[in-house]
Amino acid sequence: MSERLFTASLRSAPWGKAVAQVMAAALAAVDPVQATAVSLRREGDWLIAGERRYDLRMFARVWLVGAGKAGAAMAQAAAATLGDRLSGGIVVVKDDGAPLPAIPGVTLVQAAHPTPDERSVVAGQQMADLLAQADERDLVIALISGGGSALLNLPVPGVTLADLQRLTAELLACGAPIGAINTLRKHLDRLKGGGLARLAAPATLITLILSDVVGSPLDVIASGPTVADPTTFADALALLDHYELRDRCPPAILAYLTAGARGEQPETLKPGDPVLAKGQHVLIGSNAQAAQAALAAAQAAGFHALLLTTSLEGEAREVGKVLAAIAREIATNGHPLTRPACVIAGGETTVTLRGTGLGGRNQELALSAALALAGLADAAVIALATDGGDGPTDAAGAVATGATVARARALGLDPLDHLRRNDAYPFFAALDDLLRPGPTGTNVNDLALVVVG
Repeated sequence: MSERLFTASLRSAPWGKAVAQVMAAALAAVDPVQATAVSLRREGDWLIAGERRYDLRMFARVWLVGAGKAGAAMAQAAAATLGDRLSGGIVVVKDDGAPLPAIPGVTLVQAAHPTPDERSVVAGQQMADLLAQADERDLVIALISGGGSALLNLPVPGVTLADLQRLTAELLACGAPIGAINTLRKHLDRLKGGGLARLAAPATLITLILSDVVGSPLDVIASGPTVADPTTFADALALLDHYELRDRCPPAILAYLTAGARGEQPETLKPGDPVLAKGQHVLIGSNAQAAQAALAAAQAAGFHALLLTTSLEGEAREVGKVLAAIAREIATNGHPLTRPACVIAGGETTVTLRGTGLGGRNQELALSAALALAGLADAAVIALATDGGDGPTDAAGAVATGATVARARALGLDPLDHLRRNDAYPFFAALDDLLRPGPTGTNVNDLALVVVG
């Protein structure tokens, strides 16, 4: 993996190989196959999920369902563990061009991300039909990872896929955080906000979760299909007002949410609901695990290393300035670390679209950092999406150094103009400083590294 994370700036830096290895170590630590195999084990007729044991002889059938960018890898591991006890299943994954593995008994369905497409609705109905077969003698294992909100859809009555696509695009454009986006999604979909748990009842339900949300709140990850939802229709309407979207919201969505706030539509699954009594949730991987692995790898490589936070949020271009400021402080004053230094931050930033350029939040963070780093020798800010995809591009992020701006201007590029237009992708492509590891099969938010050699 580390060789796929090299860019022009990393190839030329004396510490570049070590930094690529730090990123590779972080990704390896949240490999979904390994994480699933550790969290779901079998000893003869006993299935161990997390700290609970289940006697497989007590179940007539065992089903696998799931959605998310790590779904194929998680399904591979779970199916291998279950072996001949697997009765069947369906898992929805991102259509990223990667070949799908063949998993006996499990149907893998590809769909679009981050904006849902018709395939996600077809898969949602297929999953609902499968779960309708489950009864109190069955065991359902749900495999949930980041991206599941877009990949699995079963719209509420009166709301169409086109309505959801339009609302999703509006929310992404205004820079709404994932928690806000998923509050709305949960109230517009029959599988989200505990809907999958309702459909699986009265079967026993185990959910394995690979988190892509800061802090790993289970109700937000993939819009919480198997957990209680603390948000309400009133919260969803308040978010439309906060982001000034009422006038741009599809009428069918506004009508449904308004009716729900009046008590005329069913709320999402709430804490204490009897449906939850036969459920277990196991968090198998998170940004914190990836960040800790990066920290250990940086220390092993000889860096003075610090894990700053795993709760990094905010506008990408503003966060880029802050991370560049940390690099300058290290270079100038030796705080909070002395050279060679590597500061690690995990989380997920957002982008408010101002232009029509091409890029993603990590590329925009790096471009903003490049402007703030200009002229600073032997320093870099590196931003990486752990799933290998940053925005609607084939890049996972980018590398910015103190020389980035000068190199760009020598090629006739204006970094400020590219930042104004949200156009980081062609900027870093021209410099050969895009990170392009390809689809990683995992998804635990983003990592940023501040390196001063």
